[in-house]
Amino acid sequence: MAGHTLRARWGQPVTGIVSFSVFFLIAWLTWFIFSDPRGPVAAFPYPFVMYLAMMILVGLWQHMFLADWPFQDLPQPARGIIETLVNLALVWLVIHVVFYRILGVGFNFFSQVNLEALAAAGQTAIPEVCGKTLTLQALTAPAARFGERAVVTFVLIGFFSYPFVTILFGKWPIRPSDLTQPQAGLAELGWCSLLTLFFFTILIVPFWGVVFGKVYGTSFGLNFPWWGGIAGTGHVHWVFGWWEWAIIILFMTPNVWRMKPWSVITLPQPWKGLISLVGTIFLGYILALICVKLAPAWLPMADVIQHLPAGDKLIPTRFLWYHAAEIAGFTLIPFLIWHHYFDDLAPQADKDAWGAFWFRTVGVLILCVLNYLFFYYANFGHWGLGNHHMAGGIGERAVGGESLIWNFWWIIPLLWNEWFFHKWPFYTSEH
Repeated sequence: MAGHTLRARWGQPVTGIVSFSVFFLIAWLTWFIFSDPRGPVAAFPYPFVMYLAMMILVGLWQHMFLADWPFQDLPQPARGIIETLVNLALVWLVIHVVFYRILGVGFNFFSQVNLEALAAAGQTAIPEVCGKTLTLQALTAPAARFGERAVVTFVLIGFFSYPFVTILFGKWPIRPSDLTQPQAGLAELGWCSLLTLFFFTILIVPFWGVVFGKVYGTSFGLNFPWWGGIAGTGHVHWVFGWWEWAIIILFMTPNVWRMKPWSVITLPQPWKGLISLVGTIFLGYILALICVKLAPAWLPMADVIQHLPAGDKLIPTRFLWYHAAEIAGFTLIPFLIWHHYFDDLAPQADKDAWGAFWFRTVGVLILCVLNYLFFYYANFGHWGLGNHHMAGGIGERAVGGESLIWNFWWIIPLLWNEWFFHKWPFYTSEH
């Protein structure tokens, strides 16, 4: 809204506290309706996680790429309601048409319906190529759902590969230009989709290669994970661990970091973006590695190992990389609410000062720890979210917690309110 300034309706920190409480209650109620095993739909973890992941990615396209076109001039709350309904329609279209029916024409691992049809017909194993058959019962088990999981792995890559062009490259090479919407947004969508396919091919496809080419057959069409010697596991959870931390670093940059530390780089684009990109991925990997090394210091590893899936063979490496991603996820709520609804509060008058940067950074990490303790040690994941895998001790809770799903679900009301509703009704718009 050009020429308008948003102001916290009740000042700070009251506006932040009220908005935080409202978003928590909305997330908790909708979780009970759609995901909680005790609720009416009980779609935990799949297909619930697939839909919520795609909702965020499509919302990013709507807001970050298309600048809310063509609804940007509608009054609130009509604009927010319409954009939310459009988001839901686009999510269904992207999953059930683009992935299942279009990309699924060539890549069955992208299509849950294709995989189920083949399994039901007993055609998963082609005798001259594959030696094993994936049954329909195994494919539709909660621990499988391979088509839905493949879509989620694409979205995981997209959480970084779509927004980093806007955040780190200032939309270069699409901007600066005289393109208007929707041409500018569609051009950026196309460019970032190419980058997403690049990262997806390198970091995700080899995992599905080992699933369909080794676990359930002997196909030579897809390569196997190349990172086993680096990570100590060939599972895609190695990618989850450091990629999720890279996502956190990426979004911390424009939020509570207010573009630090990359704002010190004075080079023009694309050099500034390239240096920032390498630095973001490097920091993400280092933070994930720190989590992998330190997590055994507070987790009862003997108990954890007893609850690992049989495929882990009592070796916790895969779990530790995934748990690193979960730890990263606990920063989402703190840094997003701090930036968007507490207005980057800091003791310093200059919110862009390095002192304010470190204050918010340390604060986010402390809140991350408290969030982690609340979910696992106070066991909110069990009594609050109904996760039956968390009925036992800390080891069982950590292995079956799935905290990333909750953390991403919680931020949807916050992002929708900020992106689509322009912070209505928590903020007022003034000339």
